[in-house]
Amino acid sequence: MKVYLISLGCDKNLVDSEVMLGLLQEAGHTLADEIEDADAAIVNTCCFIGDAKEESINTILALTGRRTEGTLRRLIVTGCLAQRYADEIRSEIPEVDAIVGTSSYEDIVAALTEEGEYESLRSIDYLPMPATPRAVTAGNYVSYLKIAEGCDKHCTYCIIPKIRGSYRSFPIERLVAEAERLAAGGTRELILVAQETTVYGTDLYGRKMLPDLLHKLCRIEELQRIRIMYCYPEEIDDALIDAIASEPKVCRYLDMPIQHASDEILKRMGRRTDRAAIEATVAKLRKKIPGIVLRTTLITGFPGETEEDFAILEEFVKNMRFERLGCFPYSKEEGTAAATMKGQIPKRVRERRKNAIMRLQRDICSAYSESLVGRTLPVLVDGYLPDEGVFTGRTEGDAPTIDGAVFFEGPQSLLSGDIVPVRITAAHEYDLTGEVVDE
Repeated sequence: MKVYLISLGCDKNLVDSEVMLGLLQEAGHTLADEIEDADAAIVNTCCFIGDAKEESINTILALTGRRTEGTLRRLIVTGCLAQRYADEIRSEIPEVDAIVGTSSYEDIVAALTEEGEYESLRSIDYLPMPATPRAVTAGNYVSYLKIAEGCDKHCTYCIIPKIRGSYRSFPIERLVAEAERLAAGGTRELILVAQETTVYGTDLYGRKMLPDLLHKLCRIEELQRIRIMYCYPEEIDDALIDAIASEPKVCRYLDMPIQHASDEILKRMGRRTDRAAIEATVAKLRKKIPGIVLRTTLITGFPGETEEDFAILEEFVKNMRFERLGCFPYSKEEGTAAATMKGQIPKRVRERRKNAIMRLQRDICSAYSESLVGRTLPVLVDGYLPDEGVFTGRTEGDAPTIDGAVFFEGPQSLLSGDIVPVRITAAHEYDLTGEVVDE
């Protein structure tokens, strides 16, 4: 069959989608670029927060008409929504032919080819490890490497442990082999992802193995950049900091979700740290890795957040001056401890507080961008914009899709994945402009 796949949600979900596409191609199926050309459709869903759940449901519903008309022979729902709401999907959306849970994606070929209704909902603690190479979709010069599945933190606002299971690391040999395949296929920037990357290996080897993994990945000649995402601040230790500082290929960039700065709210969130510890970690990172770009995420309007708590968060943002920051209003998710807490905050207040944080951050980010004007930075080429006549790319301080970009002039011989020296000539809040210079 010709299969059209829609991957929703996070980059970890994207890796699962690429594994499924690889399995389908190995079985002789082909991939459709447009839904109009497809015999079957797969929606790999997300339900982390309410907006993601709504997007997943709407995407499925948009395809049901094609299934009813017969232009689609199979409609398959996979991923987090399938795992969590299998019964509801079966009863409310009968056009769906197959449901495949978060730990069952290696069954995608059977879901496509077996007649009638199909369902595969393995234990969420099962760890799929198919041998088939992924079909990389993010552009072969940038690839994500999922180093673990699940989470043991059980933050009170998060449903992930109930959907994705306990923390399970992939063996280091398997990850290195996968990275070597990706590099041989053209990957130049490798982005390490998991629900939490900092505790990688503790379940398999009895200790944190992320520094060891970084050292091994840096030996892969074709890789030029290795980026680390989803590092819990309380798990960042000297070994990891030293690995980042000592390995030139590891980006001076760290994604470190903090969520809040009020000790009372951090406690209610089930976070295993406090403001003083976070500030100490930030200070150590900036001292030991000069020029490091720190990204964080925050939640406003968590149940019980007072005006005093929010003032603490505002002051924290002003003082910490994170180079990259995202802020989200709290989303009440059924099945989480936070959903039943007293002191639920009205939506308008959650949104107002989020907007206030982002106004603060806009000024901080603008000042940081201005500090880069006049400097020459290595920029990875992402593509060319013919209408504007410029290339687009990223510094090592910018992760794809979530951070800013550099728009620059350069020779037409440049290709996506090349890394070139760009002199920054202007700053525009989150983005930069520049021009390629002779090394």
